[in-house]
Amino acid sequence: MPVITVEGLSKTFVVKEKQAGLRGSLRSLIRPQTAEIRAVRGVSFSVERGERVAFIGPNGAGKSTTIKMLVGILYPTSGHAQVLGFVPWQERSKLAFQVGAVFGQKSQLWYHLPPQDTFDLLARIYELDRTVYRKRLAQLVELFEISEYLSTAVRKLSLGERMRCEIAASLLHAPRILFLDEPTIGLDVVVKQYIRELILRLNEEEQVTVFLTSHDAGDVEQLCRRAMVINHGEVIYDGKVSTLKRNHIRSKAVSLKLGVPFEGFQSPGVTVVKAAHTGVRLEVDTATASIDQVIAQLMARYPILDMTVEDPPMEQVIAHIYRQQGDGQAQ
Repeated sequence: MPVITVEGLSKTFVVKEKQAGLRGSLRSLIRPQTAEIRAVRGVSFSVERGERVAFIGPNGAGKSTTIKMLVGILYPTSGHAQVLGFVPWQERSKLAFQVGAVFGQKSQLWYHLPPQDTFDLLARIYELDRTVYRKRLAQLVELFEISEYLSTAVRKLSLGERMRCEIAASLLHAPRILFLDEPTIGLDVVVKQYIRELILRLNEEEQVTVFLTSHDAGDVEQLCRRAMVINHGEVIYDGKVSTLKRNHIRSKAVSLKLGVPFEGFQSPGVTVVKAAHTGVRLEVDTATASIDQVIAQLMARYPILDMTVEDPPMEQVIAHIYRQQGDGQAQ
């Protein structure tokens, strides 16, 4: 049985149109003009228990709007959805006891209070038995390694420390589904990897269904087996992440700081995007060249002081999907 079922879900916002100039402003006050923005357009899909699903797309594609409907924050304009047997916008209070949500840019922790105080408050909100709460909190504190942060005001925590506490807070009531909206935004590479490993462990040990939105292709690649790509409010791809990676994420960017001036580099599948003295940025076509082989060749020729390997931005991946769709329609 699917834990999430969505059929023809749509959301349209009515907004006031601004008119230029003083006369336009006065006219807007007297006779305001409105326009409709279709944020989500007839989306349909289902998610099985224990799945790890990436729901990805550019800014304004409809990702966050869809999640807000699935957790009951927004009412849809049309369509139907069930999450764990509940209609989210009609049974939000009941659903809240079964799901957790983490919004990377919006904190549920009290800014001036330590995380422990927020945890205690959430335990009361979710009506957790005191013994059950203490046992669950002890498990999460150990898993997320946050014991030293429990008594520190949230405002004094680093972003990575705060995000660990945020995810722990969302898991206090042992939710069956975890909605993650940009959970690694702004984090450094090491902390991102740590958060990803924690999410994978929770999924494997507790069968928590993970519904993730992210602009980070690394999140999608490492966390999820299935990806849905949404753009202009419509799902344009729904399939395996491995297929998405093979067909659409075919390049990586390598940025290097060398110990000597850059004097050029040639290898099949490698393009020098930018070079300035000891700094260089390469693009590697992973269908042609292995990242490991390219790095080995570079290390054999240059002393490397620093190096980062990045996935292409999600906008580039989506543009590639559109190009392939267009080519398919043209044939």
